[in-house]
This record gives sequence, structure tokens and C-alpha cells, in this order.
Amino acid sequence: MQSKLGSALSLKSLFFPRNNHWLKRTALILAFTMFDYFCTLACCQAPYQEANIYARAFMENLGILQGLTLFVILFNLPIYVLLTLDSHIIKFQSKIGNALEILVDLVFAWFVAGLHFGGGTSWFWMAPDTIRQAAGAMLYVAMAVLLVKPHRPKYQSA
Repeated sequence: MQSKLGSALSLKSLFFPRNNHWLKRTALILAFTMFDYFCTLACCQAPYQEANIYARAFMENLGILQGLTLFVILFNLPIYVLLTLDSHIIKFQSKIGNALEILVDLVFAWFVAGLHFGGGTSWFWMAPDTIRQAAGAMLYVAMAVLLVKPHRPKYQSA
């Protein structure tokens, strides 16, 4: 479907990120998600061991592998679709783009990467939740600076 502005929305833009800095950010977020997923699969022997009550409910009803897999897909799909859409349609001016890039990285660092890192390491690192989440957030920011920022897009001039 083509709009009057010349932008097209297709199924491809919903599920396949464009090869730009958003693709790198999406891969980084999915790496933290997969870390949590595989740590939980490797260490969880019974659903009651899972601290997340929603994941635990899926695991109790469907089994550990199937329940955890469905939970991860359902709860992370909106983040993935949002990042994928952003990779196709977001075009900022220079000042706005730089500010929003920093904001996006900080939000994803604490709420997505930090939570997944904290959840994944909870199986083998006996530290308070806040410490694990802060460590995950710092690790995400460090990786974002090393992997995403050197390939910063060229924003439009004002």
C-alpha cells in the first residue's frame, strides 16, 4: 500500500528490519532476550522455579520448553515489530535524531536488556535484582556504543 507521501507499508516492513542502525539495535536486544531464554531453559527444572509469574503460567500449562518459547515470542514480538517498523520509517533531523538515539538506548538498556540480563543471571548469580539489572543495562550501553554508535546514520540537516 502506497501513501500520498510516497512511503510504502508492507508485510516485509513489519518482519524484516532494514539494514541500518536499527537492525544492529534489534540484534542487540534479541541477544539479551536469547541469553535470558537459554539460561532459563538450561537451569529451570520445574515451572515453580521461574520468578516471572506470566512465564510461569505459560510453563505450567504448556510445559517448560513450549510455555517459555510461546511466552518469549508473545511478549517480545511488540518490541521486535516496533524496532523493525522504526528501521523502515524513522527519519529524524540531526538534533532530534541524536537526542532520541540516546533516549532509546537508555530506555532499552534499563527496561529490556537490564530485565533480561537480570532474569538470565538470576539462575547463577546470587546478587540483588537491582544490581543484576544495572549490570545488564551497563553492558547493553557499552555494547550499543561499540556496535551501534560507530555506524551512526547520517541524519537530515535542519
